[in-house]
Amino acid sequence: VHVIMQAINLHRSCLFRLGFVRSSSGHSVRESLRDKHGRSHNYLRISLTERCNLRCQYCMPEEGVELTPSDGILTSNEIIRLVKLFVSEGVTKIRLTGGEPLLRADLTDIVANISSLPGLQSIALTTNGVTLRKKALQLKKAGLNSINVSLDTLIPEKFEFISRRKGHSRVLESIDESLKVGFNPVKVNCVVMRGLNDDELVNFVAMTEHKPIDVRFIEYMPFDGNRWSIGKFLPYQEMLSIISREW
Repeated sequence: VHVIMQAINLHRSCLFRLGFVRSSSGHSVRESLRDKHGRSHNYLRISLTERCNLRCQYCMPEEGVELTPSDGILTSNEIIRLVKLFVSEGVTKIRLTGGEPLLRADLTDIVANISSLPGLQSIALTTNGVTLRKKALQLKKAGLNSINVSLDTLIPEKFEFISRRKGHSRVLESIDESLKVGFNPVKVNCVVMRGLNDDELVNFVAMTEHKPIDVRFIEYMPFDGNRWSIGKFLPYQEMLSIISREW
């Protein structure tokens, strides 16, 4: 059973210097990718879009957010150029996120163009999975290495309450399709909120018993507009305690 307890660190600031260092993976990384604490960084996350087809309560206001004009969003050519620059400086892993990255029509082209870069070892995607089923195979063929699917409940009605949208069955179908086309494992990210989905922890763990799925339980963290409250917060130590009673 693969269960990874993960907390989100928000707004981490880094200062970078010039020179070269050796990363923990053994690859050369320019000291320009070394922060003020002496840590070398070979992992880059790129947000492809602000748009999303869900309105999850912990993530986005019901009315959505004001979007950046299209001419202020990186084009595919600009993204590819940035990736080339970072890879030349020692980055070995790229994660494509959003918003919902699958809303970009050029996503497959972006993956295909960066997958062949010398030195780049891994391209990952974080998605809500609503439209992934139809695109999983073409992304695999384009060179995508791994997928994280955000799913906070296994109950359709609760999914609709949390996300303010329908689509629960499509997310589950996307997970199965991703496994079918060869993504192994598929990682499932679950934001845990007390009184909402903390009663499903052992059910999520059960998903991993017969399928190559890694479940990553994420602590519910505060940021502007997500109506965070301490009453909804469930620390990872308590999650482990709940899971250990069953597993």
